[in-house]
Amino acid sequence: MNTWNAERRPEPPPASKIGIAIGALRLTVFLGMTALALTAFVSGRYLRHWLGHRITYHFLVARLWSRAGLWLLGLNHVVRGTPIPAGALVANHCSWADILTLRAVRLMYFVSKAEVRAWPVVGFITHVCGTIYIERRRNKAKEQQRTLRERIAHDQLLIFFPEGTSTDGLRVLPFKSSLFSAFFVDHHAADLWIQPVTIRYRPAPGSGLPPNLYGWWGDMGLGGHVWAVMTRSFGGTAEVIFHDPVKPQAFAGRKALAEHCGTVVARGMTAS
Repeated sequence: MNTWNAERRPEPPPASKIGIAIGALRLTVFLGMTALALTAFVSGRYLRHWLGHRITYHFLVARLWSRAGLWLLGLNHVVRGTPIPAGALVANHCSWADILTLRAVRLMYFVSKAEVRAWPVVGFITHVCGTIYIERRRNKAKEQQRTLRERIAHDQLLIFFPEGTSTDGLRVLPFKSSLFSAFFVDHHAADLWIQPVTIRYRPAPGSGLPPNLYGWWGDMGLGGHVWAVMTRSFGGTAEVIFHDPVKPQAFAGRKALAEHCGTVVARGMTAS
């Protein structure tokens, strides 16, 4: 598995007693809320399968769960720009919190590395929510590209993380172009829109927290990082910027499209 690493790790100040108490309360509420939301979402998927597309309440449940989750993480949600209704979003990847930051905006389906499916709890949640898992094996490439094209052809909005790993949230790694090849095949490509998206997190001004507090990378444990955020994050910001969409046919190939999207997303990290 490709994992990005950095020499420096977050060194937040010790959590206060009040912070620990609030963190424990936040975590308890989040876990209980997740269990209820997951039950409602699974029931909605089941009813939608049998009763048809009239059943959509579970999509609203997922959005409300995401917004409530950001609030429990002490994050204000800021959205700039408008997401395309269908097609593909390509974004930088900072943290597990990206799921909340993006799904709080609207319904979208994540494209994730196959390893995530085996993660405790997270793997089950992502599977239930319709995540598409990608294996980094050449013999799976054509089959996976076909799956992506079929989902897009059914007017779904997919979200890709072309860096291939999460970072400290302060930089954008070069976008890998392999998955972009799915955007250049068959007649659907002429009608397809690709939208670069920048995700960035900022601790509250004057909090004394490191700017990379929300980044989750390398061998950082999930539980430990969630706890660090829950006990220290108060008044931070989770911002998502939807840039101007483009069409694949305007580019010479997947590498040119990947480079363009990566440049736009990186530029968004420093936008005022």
